[in-house]
Amino acid sequence: MKVKSNDLDALIFDFDGVLTDNRVLMFSDGTEAVVCNRADGLAFDHFRAVGFPVYIVSTETNPVVRARGAKLQVPVIDSVSDKAVAIRELCEAHGYISERLMFIGNDLNDLPALNLVGYPVAVADAHPDVLARVDHVLTRKGGEGAARELMEKVIDFDQSDQ
Repeated sequence: MKVKSNDLDALIFDFDGVLTDNRVLMFSDGTEAVVCNRADGLAFDHFRAVGFPVYIVSTETNPVVRARGAKLQVPVIDSVSDKAVAIRELCEAHGYISERLMFIGNDLNDLPALNLVGYPVAVADAHPDVLARVDHVLTRKGGEGAARELMEKVIDFDQSDQ
């Protein structure tokens, strides 16, 4: 699947299991840490450079989600109980059309969002029910550069032929 960027209003990522490898490090003081892939940083730099709207939408309440979003300079909507509701609110706030959104997910709680958007995508190690629902499965697993793969192989940012 190759999607032209001008066919999309925005790109929305789940966090855990998409931008992370879905593991959590638990420290003795109760704080948590996750593993992210630095290759994704270049992808987010590119999205920002071309003015392409990108968001992270997560049910997670851990401050690490916002910290990673701040590092990537990506707006984060966290602590949501229903990602589809959060995406509808994004549409209302920014004039997006859900059929022109791409959502990248990995687990069962992503299904409502995947069912809402026009371009549902999953990482390679997503839950089987998610894999059955999406239009495109990335070759990379969560935390292994999903955003980078989208930038390089899925979304066509070259608008010179249009």
